[in-house]
Amino acid sequence: MRGNRGNLVSSTVTACAAVLTLPFLATPSGAAVATTTPPDGPAPEAAPGATAPAVPGSTRSLPLVPLGHKSRAAGVRRGEMGVSARDVRPFSLVGVVWDDATAELRGHVEIRTRALDTHAWSGWQDVQEHDDDRPDLDSAEARGGSLRGSTAPLWVGASDAVQVRVRQDPVAGRTSESSALPSGLKLELVDPGTDPAKGAARTAGRRGAPPVPTDEENAASAANAPLAPLGALEIPALDKPASEGDVAATHVDGAGREGRPSDSRGDSDSTVPGLPTTDGPSDDPSDGPTDSPTDIPSGGPTDSPTDSPSDGIDPGDSYPSDDSEASDSGGPDLGRYVGPRPRIVTRAGWGADESIRERNFPYTKTVKAAFVHHTASGNGYSCAQSASVIRGIYRYHVVSSGWRDIGYNFLIDKCGTVYEGRAGGVAKPVRGAHTLGFNTNSMGIAVLGSFGKSNPSSAAVDAVAALTSWKLGLYGVNPLGTASLVSGGGNLFKKGATVRLKVISGHRDGYATECPGERLYSRLGGARSAAARLQGR
Repeated sequence: MRGNRGNLVSSTVTACAAVLTLPFLATPSGAAVATTTPPDGPAPEAAPGATAPAVPGSTRSLPLVPLGHKSRAAGVRRGEMGVSARDVRPFSLVGVVWDDATAELRGHVEIRTRALDTHAWSGWQDVQEHDDDRPDLDSAEARGGSLRGSTAPLWVGASDAVQVRVRQDPVAGRTSESSALPSGLKLELVDPGTDPAKGAARTAGRRGAPPVPTDEENAASAANAPLAPLGALEIPALDKPASEGDVAATHVDGAGREGRPSDSRGDSDSTVPGLPTTDGPSDDPSDGPTDSPTDIPSGGPTDSPTDSPSDGIDPGDSYPSDDSEASDSGGPDLGRYVGPRPRIVTRAGWGADESIRERNFPYTKTVKAAFVHHTASGNGYSCAQSASVIRGIYRYHVVSSGWRDIGYNFLIDKCGTVYEGRAGGVAKPVRGAHTLGFNTNSMGIAVLGSFGKSNPSSAAVDAVAALTSWKLGLYGVNPLGTASLVSGGGNLFKKGATVRLKVISGHRDGYATECPGERLYSRLGGARSAAARLQGR
């Protein structure tokens, strides 16, 4: 049994999609829909003077089926799979998953939906086929066997009908069999539930005992002590002098590889609470076989996987190393360059359903680098919807993709609000699932939206700078420096290669991907400089 996730039961879909004849016709299907419902039922009533927890939400699955020859007149091509236009229960976020997490979806995914309020159908929207923000393949998270392949999620807003098509994309030099779509394709429809504030308004004035926080809720909140009291919806901002004291909050109680007491500077990754685990490779070059370090220029965007990952040798530009300032050695001046702490909305604040994640918190030794991402979930959300978008991504990562928790350590919306991501404590070195091959001794920051062709807001970029100035400062790391990381294996660097990357890097610097989008990637230089200034460098 792996935490509470063993309680999640998969339902079987008993109806197949009807043959599509008119792709722009909304047709009620009446088909059965597989539903994953949290075992704890409706949200409890709010305590007097407290904010009610969010309604848990739900996830439903529809199998993709071949779109036959009768649909060719409607623009469907041979080799396509999909779901015909049909009415469904309300949802707000969609994605496609498949059985084998190591299999690549070599195809093009398009989705269109019908708005719940206007009943108008959207045009066809592209879904990012390659979800490169994921756990390392040799990590404990992957070894559990629950991971599934998945596209990036797409936020579509409240909708009550859907249609999807996946078109096979043959690749030159590969056989039709090797370029076939992966097995077990399913459309995931995610209802993120109700915002905590709305839940409080709905239960205001009701009588009854205050809700008792679950063990999981208490643990997620307690991990942020002493930065905020138990049950806090946010961690307040602090000025620079006051923030220097946050260094004490980086300590992790637990056990190392041999069962000896250790902290976040220990000799192995650990999982707290519970038995110690070794969760992937260390990023200390002395801990395992490596190749010669390489100085990697930040500026080489790639948009497709490579068949021959680098061994770490690269003739690119070099940058001054910041490893000497990393916090592994501690020291009395460790808090000297901690930037002002930004306001952070906690998991309780955005309404995380703590019952669906795994109970334990995975930690690494330290935080040497920050990888910046975009969620590729689209820009069609308002700041008032940010918490809903995050709950949707969380549910998609855990229930649909089989991850232990949301993958990112932090998320930032277009208004510059910072949100706590993966549970374990915002100041602690929590191991995320964001940059395949480099999830150890790093943190992942995801800006909500898609920034390949759209500009990120200045508020979001400023928030990236503020967050990194604080979190990297807790570990003595200079945002303008570089860090040596050991690859856990990916399509850009082979496993065991020692790679030198900028301390604040884009996802594409560690993995062959377009993430975080060209428009956001081009702003990272300014974010580095701003973060350094905030640290007082």
